[in-house]
Formats: sequence, C-alpha cells, structure tokens
Amino acid sequence: MKAAPEDQVILLDVQRLDNDVTRIAHRITSLQQGNQLTELGTKAASLRSQLAAATGDVEDAERDLARLESDTATAQARVERDTTLLAHSGSTKDSAGLQSELDSLQRRIGSLETAELEIMEKLDTLQARVGDIEAQLADVEAARSGLAAERDAEIARLEADRAAAVRSRADVAAKVPADLLALYDRQRARYGFGASLLQGGVSTASGVTLTNSDLQTIRRAAPDDVVLCPDSDAILVRTAESGL
Repeated sequence: MKAAPEDQVILLDVQRLDNDVTRIAHRITSLQQGNQLTELGTKAASLRSQLAAATGDVEDAERDLARLESDTATAQARVERDTTLLAHSGSTKDSAGLQSELDSLQRRIGSLETAELEIMEKLDTLQARVGDIEAQLADVEAARSGLAAERDAEIARLEADRAAAVRSRADVAAKVPADLLALYDRQRARYGFGASLLQGGVSTASGVTLTNSDLQTIRRAAPDDVVLCPDSDAILVRTAESGL
C-alpha cells in the first residue's frame, strides 16, 4: 500500500487519541467496579446481619423481662389476697396454711425480682450493643454515600473527557485516506496498536529495537510505502526521528 508520509504521520495522532479513549474507558470501568465501595458494602452487610442478631437478643430479653414482671405481679396479687384472707381467718389451721403460702410467695417474689434485675442488666448491655452497631453502620453508610457521590462525579467528568477524545479522534481520522485508516483500524483491532513511531531505531508500540536486517529493509522502502512493524504489526511511521 502507498500513502503520503504526511498522511501516515497523522496516524500517530489517531493512535494517541485512541489510547486516550481506551485509558479513560478502563478508568471508568475501574470506578464502576469500585473495590472500596464493594468492601464498604460487604462491611455494611455484615453489620446489618449483626444488628439483626443483636436486635433479636434484645427482643428475647424484653420478652423474658415481661414474663418475669407478669409472674411477679401475679405473685403480688396472690400475696394481697392471702393477706386479706389471713386477716379475716378464724381458723388456726387455715391461718397456718395461708401463712405458709405467704412465705412461699415472698420467696418466689424475691427470686423473680432477682431474675428481673439480672435480665435488666443484660438488657442494658444488649441495647448498648445495638446502639454501637447502629452507629458503626451509620458511619459505613455515610462513607459509602460520600464515596459513591465522588465516584459518580469522577465518572461524569471522565465520560465528558471520553466524548471529547472520541470527537477529536473522528476529526483527525477524517484527514486520513480511507484505505490507510481501514488498515490502521484492522491492525489495531488485531494487535492493539494501529500505528507506531520509529524513533532511533525503536518501535514505540512494542518498545523493541529493530534488528539491523529489519532496519535495512525499512531503509529500502520508499517514503510513501506503508511499512508494518515486524514486532507489533502496527503501521510503522517514519519521520526525521527514525534514525534511518
């Protein structure tokens, strides 16, 4: 293929803009995947699980306390009833039975009240744990929201940069002959680079110094010959920097 040297040089600008578009796209993908956001999401999910368990423990303790309080109230009611009956009892036997039941009820009430205190202390600890987890979860969610907002703003900026690079690429590519641009696009799609500057005997696409044999072949090519890099298969653009 033949192409004017100045048209081949334009391919370096097309390649640079394509590299910009690719770099920006990779950056956007990286932000969208959001490793830090994923970590915070995992932490938030763990805290929500802990919160559900801790809340369940509080509810269990509250039910236990309510049951104890109900049992205590029932025992107190029986004490009041038996005290009234004892005050009006005319039978020694009945009085003895009532007194025995009162003594048993008082012991029962004492045991219930001790259990209530233990449950209340446990409930305080459990409620404190719920509050601590809620605070941690709030901090994580706030961090997630802030980070997501920063990410979205950065993605929006990068999208604008990508759109500008795509427009610039289209403007520059329009200056390249169709057959030369088609070759560039084909080589880039296949090998990752469409054009490579030969600079001081080095192909910038591959970073490899060409062999003397390759350089001799390139020297023999006419200025308007389209030469492919033997290492990267990109169009090898020759300028005064090529060292030929």
